[in-house]
Amino acid sequence: MIEADFPYFGKLAVLYEGQGDRVLFQQLAERLGVPIRNASAVDFSPREAFFLSWRDGCLKLLDSELLKAGGLAVEIEPRAGEQRSWPAPKQGPLAQALGRRTKTVIDATTGWGQDALHIFRMGYELTCLERSPVMAELLADGFKRLTELDWMQSLALVPPRLIQGNAIEILANLENQPDCVYIDPMFPPKRKKSALAKKSMMVLRDLLGDDADKQQLFAVALSAAGKRVVVKSPDYAEPLGGKPNESFQGKLLRYDVYLKS
Repeated sequence: MIEADFPYFGKLAVLYEGQGDRVLFQQLAERLGVPIRNASAVDFSPREAFFLSWRDGCLKLLDSELLKAGGLAVEIEPRAGEQRSWPAPKQGPLAQALGRRTKTVIDATTGWGQDALHIFRMGYELTCLERSPVMAELLADGFKRLTELDWMQSLALVPPRLIQGNAIEILANLENQPDCVYIDPMFPPKRKKSALAKKSMMVLRDLLGDDADKQQLFAVALSAAGKRVVVKSPDYAEPLGGKPNESFQGKLLRYDVYLKS
């Protein structure tokens, strides 16, 4: 469940393609405050830049290129190289950055949820924050599908807690202090002619824009965290919070760690 009720205003519509309960599509459109379009209508033409629709049992985000190509959904399966067991071994640069004594983590910029789900599978107690109502709907759908997996049910696990809202405001008003706050802000591309980013990140950037307030988010996260803040950055970017206490290198990226004194 999404623990918030924020309307969304933007270049988006819910797309009904003639399959599934139309009421669910209508309810989604009402929650987001966006129109619903019927793909089978004679006069249908893509008036918006983005659409949400259920396809293949998943809520998917579509742009004009993806209307015929399938769409993007929150992927709940482990990425290549990640363990499928639970709890997965705390190995690799992300686990090193989070710390072995860390138990509770807040992912302040959940996005497509890939890092969040990796953190969850490693056994951390995780809360996910997402300020985009669109991404929050996609995450909620992904977490619902996660609960239906055999290993989740056999171990009686519940998915990460999901809160939709501004992470800066949420972190400033926490009741319980997490051990770690994890931040993965959007950074501008290294150069205009750099290799194309993954389609999921391109669509996310086009829909939501850059994180112009990431410095403010870092400052609030440092106050909110009990032990550390971890910032994921591309390897070319300057450290978000100045010189980190530790830094762990991944492929084309790094995890900067800021410890609380």
